[in-house]
Amino acid sequence: MNGYDLNKQMAVLAKEFDFAKKLGSQARQSGSERAWSSISRFYDNCKKKVSGKTCAERSRSKGFPKFKKHGNSVEYKQAGWELSGDWKYLTLTDGFKIGRLKLVGSRDLNSYQIEQIKRVRLVRRADGYYAQFCIDIERRESLEPSRKTLGLDVGLNHFYTDSDGQTVENPRYLRESERKLKKLQRTVSKQQFQIQKAANDTKPECTHSYHELIAMGAVSSIKSIKCCQLSKRKYLVRERIS
Repeated sequence: MNGYDLNKQMAVLAKEFDFAKKLGSQARQSGSERAWSSISRFYDNCKKKVSGKTCAERSRSKGFPKFKKHGNSVEYKQAGWELSGDWKYLTLTDGFKIGRLKLVGSRDLNSYQIEQIKRVRLVRRADGYYAQFCIDIERRESLEPSRKTLGLDVGLNHFYTDSDGQTVENPRYLRESERKLKKLQRTVSKQQFQIQKAANDTKPECTHSYHELIAMGAVSSIKSIKCCQLSKRKYLVRERIS
């Protein structure tokens, strides 16, 4: 079995399941490509004989594909979506009839051509829905190499320590946000108790959005540090210790 066989299976599933038929052929093909990427990675790790001490460790290290019942994203290729003339509204034209969505953000899409947008992904997160655009563009940055070798040691007390003795402190977003997070969790617990006691239909405030905010802050901090190091040096070498 290969990726092409999995794509053909999507057409069979579209006849059996109504939700698969509503997606459209290109959206189903995109989903099968993502599934085959996970399967092929597992096969490659098996050929490389990635080892582990226990059965669970071997399964995790080889990347055993797991069934995902509830997906949080859908990806469209060239069909199933349309952009308005001012590029401020996204309309999904598949069988689900989601309709017109307003795009809110700091990214300006007017500088690109419609042919450059190869894929559109709609992602659901704790704080709302996000539209991701995959754009075919060549990005060039002129870098002047410093011709200097620098070693980085990632640790727990400091985020990293370089070979010159300079250190970068660990952001510790979760530690700094624990007080507010505990307060939100206590509020949710009280509201859930009141709902069970009064049997009303009001929903408690959810802490998922705050967890999402903490995770996004940590990722953006790591990306900024990485971009800062890459802008000063031409090559970045990573040592894998196993």
